[in-house]
Amino acid sequence: MKYDARACKFNMDTGCAELLLRDGRMISIDCTGIADALDVTMAQRSELDYLVYNDPLSYANLILNGDPKEYLKNVAGSHGLEI
Repeated sequence: MKYDARACKFNMDTGCAELLLRDGRMISIDCTGIADALDVTMAQRSELDYLVYNDPLSYANLILNGDPKEYLKNVAGSHGLEI
């Protein structure tokens, strides 16, 4: 399902990416829960952290509409990090 997002920010107090939709609804993404569910390595967790801190809208799009495992495999591979 595609989400019509208006804005997204990372809330450091809750550890969640908060996605505000154009219709006023909000989706809260538990970033720690996502990383735990994906069973990521430290290098992959660093990649997810970088994305949520620097581009939370892209992070939300990746989690809700993308393939995070494939993304992490490709990003980690481009840096020579083990998966």
